[in-house]
Amino acid sequence: MGKGGCVSLLLMRLIPLHRLFFAAWLGLLAIFACAAEAAPEARSTISVVTLNLYHDRADWPKRRVQIAETLRALRPDVVLLQEVLQHEKLPNQAEWLAGEIGCAAYFVSVDPADRVHRYGNALLTPHPILQRDQVALEPRSDSRTAGMLRLDVRGAAINVYVTHLHHTGEGVALRERQVADLVAFIRRTAGDVPSLVGGDFNTVADAPELVALTARFADSFGTLHPDAGPETTTLNRAWFDAPRRIDHIFFERDRFKPVHSEILFTTPDAEGTWASDHHGLLSRFAVGAKRSEASPSSGPKN
Repeated sequence: MGKGGCVSLLLMRLIPLHRLFFAAWLGLLAIFACAAEAAPEARSTISVVTLNLYHDRADWPKRRVQIAETLRALRPDVVLLQEVLQHEKLPNQAEWLAGEIGCAAYFVSVDPADRVHRYGNALLTPHPILQRDQVALEPRSDSRTAGMLRLDVRGAAINVYVTHLHHTGEGVALRERQVADLVAFIRRTAGDVPSLVGGDFNTVADAPELVALTARFADSFGTLHPDAGPETTTLNRAWFDAPRRIDHIFFERDRFKPVHSEILFTTPDAEGTWASDHHGLLSRFAVGAKRSEASPSSGPKN
């Protein structure tokens, strides 16, 4: 036996076998501890995108390519869509997008289910759906709805709501009435499950007609970007003269903490095609935030 072998044998005699087992056991504990710390982080976040599709105008076959590619890259947990359309020559837009990005689609409309021509809102998700519901907002002639899914997002039950409120500047009273319907719908369906609400509200986040909603829910983008100026917009300036941020994702203050929020689809594709006449919004949240960790109870800033 050479000198190297003698040294190895000597070391083995000096280090008792039980100490080697103990060191190995400590190493395994460290690995398991790291995994346990990482797993809750993965389970305790949710990302949401909202986008007004502008139904089938402005060359939908071209626009949908950019939308699908972006959503496929972002891989949000939920996508909220407004101005979703289907008719004789157009398959349901939400169902087409869902198929492209590997999600299920839940489409809500005031139009009867047996009609070919239907218009409304939709939620897309890759996660198990635990519950679904919808409501028509008054007046029915305005074709406004709210839809809801309760999802199992990596082990956490979360409610997500989508809506699209009345659009005219003079329609403050109509939007206030629709918000009252929306809040009643949330109270009826939410239970004790944390809730998010998003869509096209056709007004700024701190508008008086939204008070019934913002008493409990805060504006994710405004919370993370309190210094955003009046030039910040979710209306595409290629269509609209004045900038306004009217597309929002609201979070329940004592149940979530917003960690990221950004406006999407802010440039056209290489051929000059825009995704929509609205920009989209992506917000990501930590789930289970304590009240002190969430936004101030005084309400969202716009």
